[in-house]
Amino acid sequence: MNLNKEEIQYYHRHLILPQIGKTGQQALKKAKVLVIGAGGLGCPTLMYLSGAGVGRVGIVDPDKVAVSNLHRQVLYGFSQVGEFKAEAAVNRLKDLNPNIVLKAYTQRLSPENAVDLISQYDVVVDATDNFPTRYLINDFCVYLDKPFVSGSIDRFQGQLSVLNFTDNQGNKCPTYRCLFPNPPAPETAPDCSQNGVIGVLPGIIGNLQANEVIKMICGVGEVLSGKVLMFDALSNQTMLFSIQRNEQAVQQALQNAPDFESFDYESFCSSSQQKINEISAVDLHKKLQNNEKIQLIDVRSIPEFQEELPNAIRIPLNNLQANIHNILKNDCQVVFYCDHGINSIRAIRMLPNHQTLKNVFNLTGGLVAWLKEEKK
Repeated sequence: MNLNKEEIQYYHRHLILPQIGKTGQQALKKAKVLVIGAGGLGCPTLMYLSGAGVGRVGIVDPDKVAVSNLHRQVLYGFSQVGEFKAEAAVNRLKDLNPNIVLKAYTQRLSPENAVDLISQYDVVVDATDNFPTRYLINDFCVYLDKPFVSGSIDRFQGQLSVLNFTDNQGNKCPTYRCLFPNPPAPETAPDCSQNGVIGVLPGIIGNLQANEVIKMICGVGEVLSGKVLMFDALSNQTMLFSIQRNEQAVQQALQNAPDFESFDYESFCSSSQQKINEISAVDLHKKLQNNEKIQLIDVRSIPEFQEELPNAIRIPLNNLQANIHNILKNDCQVVFYCDHGINSIRAIRMLPNHQTLKNVFNLTGGLVAWLKEEKK
């Protein structure tokens, strides 16, 4: 693919690098990259892949821009609040580089659409924030033989790796299932909405993800395959761990192939520990309207939402052990909740003999789900 005059001027700093030059820049122009997630990690990744001249960039994200995103999701401003992230990102990136093709997908990546989406691209960037989607991306990339760059962040720490990559000798490198054969319990997974994250961290990890994509496309440097890079923003320390390809784990992904569209990744990722009793916002509304005896426990420390459920008792998670004697009552149902329903699961697992407690429930989706139900 030849470069036009505007592109030669735009990519001048790339073109004078011997490692990239005209050949590398033409490879970038020919490349097609799918970025799944247009949040904290996706924003810097998208900016620098677009600026680097990746010819076709797809953006998958069903969410809309919220004010709480803006301190770290640098593609957006207050004028984009309420817009689909994928569409807002396309509009911004068109201005950054009008020489590339951008495509927004405002649906969630799912087993039903993953083959159609991923098969159109050469490289995938996993910029998501949940384990079901990460395993889904892994399985479809293994099935379609696509390399992908996986990144994750939590509070002050981030990590990334290049997975399912085939090196110059034809060797197949590790996959996500080689790194994590089994998903962790949902409540132990990093969650920025619950744990917080320093705003610069997704920029650091997202830029490193973009760097790995550029190296793969241009065939330069050492790709971060077979290794996991971990970064600590508080100490500026980086650690590099080696990982090995696990053929049994790879075959597990391939075995799912015939049933991809019916495979339940949500259930798969929530099955690693004994189930917690759940109650939906709809059912809780009905119970409260019927004046059933329910004790509501709010385990939030610093609430994202200022609203509270009626007559709830606030016992922050870190104070739970000292207040357990105030919680469990035999004559009523007890419902734990937080903003999103994650820390409340942690709280229930802290209770003595929580496996046998029949009257203790977690509010599925937390206060977010409750507030949505209130608006109906």
